[in-house]
Amino acid sequence: MNLTSASQRPHDEMETGLDLSAAAHLRPANEILSELDVTAAAGLNSLEAAQRLNQFGWNRLTEKPRRASWLLFVDQFKSYLIVVLMFAAVLAGIVGDFTDALVILFVILLNAFLGFQQEQRAEQSLSVLKKMLATSCRVRRGGVAMEIPADELVPGDIVLLDAGSRVPADGRLVQATTLEIDESLFTGESVPVTKTAEMVCDVKIPLAERANMAFMNT
Repeated sequence: MNLTSASQRPHDEMETGLDLSAAAHLRPANEILSELDVTAAAGLNSLEAAQRLNQFGWNRLTEKPRRASWLLFVDQFKSYLIVVLMFAAVLAGIVGDFTDALVILFVILLNAFLGFQQEQRAEQSLSVLKKMLATSCRVRRGGVAMEIPADELVPGDIVLLDAGSRVPADGRLVQATTLEIDESLFTGESVPVTKTAEMVCDVKIPLAERANMAFMNT
């Protein structure tokens, strides 16, 4: 990601947390700032930020609830091969070959147990990775630049982007100087996209061409 370095030029500024359905790209930045009752120079104060966090919730994607352990275990028996083996065990029991039936059932249960253990470890590892990848961002609150966890961003926050920063939320650019953002995540293009805060987009412009917007995780 190629953004303007803070050591050479002012921070690129972005107002975050806007709902794209509100057509932020169709309106001037100062109009949106006024609507959200915030200024780019001061940002929100701590009290306003806390109130909006309570009102709008955390800046994070909704995750599916973790499956119960017994469901993970039951899933191990949904394989076509396991169904065939269970049918074979039943047939072996019907014809009186109890030894083969018990061996097949043992293999089925052993496979289910090993699969269950692997899935549990995979989910635990994924949970640990998510905690390790928790991002932070720099915002201006009460006129002071500070670093906060990205999931604490609220509508109206002024985010400061430096060279190499990951965009922590969808937002309308307020001020940008020679700003380029790598949007290959959803456009597939390897060349960074030039951004400008002054532009007001046309109503029919596609998402990938909204040069006055920045998008989460680009």
